[in-house]
Amino acid sequence: MKILSRESGQGMTEYIIIVALIAIAAIAAFSYFGKTVRTQTAAMSESLAGKASDAQSAASDAGTAAEAAKTAAEKDDNLSNYVQDVGAGAK
Repeated sequence: MKILSRESGQGMTEYIIIVALIAIAAIAAFSYFGKTVRTQTAAMSESLAGKASDAQSAASDAGTAAEAAKTAAEKDDNLSNYVQDVGAGAK
């Protein structure tokens, strides 16, 4: 009987770990692309409201945010430049 209860607990633990990893991945993706999503949503709402100039401005801001996110995502972070980045932020 105890063996069966251990196996069901193991399945639940594996499920929780998978859900946690998906949540971490979603948080990481949103931290890179969150501003882009917000500005694109703003552009769509301005366009629907009939404010074409505001929509163009928001779309331009979304493009800028997307480029910044792309640059940050392509940056090669490792231990050799970690100290430089942290040291530069602390000063």
